[in-house]
Amino acid sequence: MKIVGLTYDLKTEYRFKEDDPPDANAEFDHPSTIDIIASAIENQGFTVKRIGNVARLIDQLDKIKMDIVFNISEGLWGRNRESQVPIILEMAGIPFVGADGLTLGLTLDKIMAKKIFIASGIPTPRFTEIKDTSNLIDTDHLRFPLIVKPRFEGSSKGLTENSRVENIEQLKKQAEYVINTYKQPALVEEFICGQEFTVVVIGNDPPEVMPVVQIKIDGKLKLEDKFYTFAHITSDRLEYICPARIGRELNQKISELALKTYQAVECRDFGRIDFRVDDKGNIYVLEINPLPSLSTEDVFPLVAKEIGLSYEQLIGKILNSALKRYNLS
Repeated sequence: MKIVGLTYDLKTEYRFKEDDPPDANAEFDHPSTIDIIASAIENQGFTVKRIGNVARLIDQLDKIKMDIVFNISEGLWGRNRESQVPIILEMAGIPFVGADGLTLGLTLDKIMAKKIFIASGIPTPRFTEIKDTSNLIDTDHLRFPLIVKPRFEGSSKGLTENSRVENIEQLKKQAEYVINTYKQPALVEEFICGQEFTVVVIGNDPPEVMPVVQIKIDGKLKLEDKFYTFAHITSDRLEYICPARIGRELNQKISELALKTYQAVECRDFGRIDFRVDDKGNIYVLEINPLPSLSTEDVFPLVAKEIGLSYEQLIGKILNSALKRYNLS
């Protein structure tokens, strides 16, 4: 029986610092999520060894014996934090599930990811970066409304109702908030009014695109000016609809673009791509997450049900994709 290590970060173990934003531990998992994932792996016929975060991995590296690591660790700090566990495992010659350090570093940094999208012919909203607000001339080519985000955060960190700005005064205020609160530059994008979707992709050769999921906010599928914020994650204002309530042509275009994005950043084993579609049917890739939440409150259980699998079987599908990639299956 193969032994699967499990690396992760827990919300309950995070110690807030004085100058931390309120959502500093947003990317980390609840203990119950780790229990569910561990149980899912065990139900697929594997033995699970819980390792924990990157510091615990380092402490145990010479002691642990395992065939592969299922990595969902977000890392501790900096724009390369998601790369920490994969780089250590790669150096130690230990196989692991998911993207490598290069892909994780590039995609957590939203501006680097957008540069890859543009080079690959993948449509993404026009953007700029603000490092300080003393000179906003670089925003002249963008049309309001705009949306302001931290450059390298996930889980909608830094996104609030104030993130969508209508004028230069609001832009300056929100950019200052991001820079001062998250200690990083602000990414400023043209805001896409319309509908929002997310697509899970699993596997490698070839990757398999899962059914398109549509985002519903406040009971509306046509979101227009509404958008996914950090506050929505734990509220009843957000609902996932699978399959998406869209026509076959748009569904196919989104699916094809999801696959192209997944391959452009060399994602492995699993990932999730987020989209906005404007009122004219133009599709824009917002970002790709090679380390998406596997929480049962997220989209993975819904996607599993739609394709006729249990949540446990979908986790097994991800794990087996990695085992096959390493010729361990």
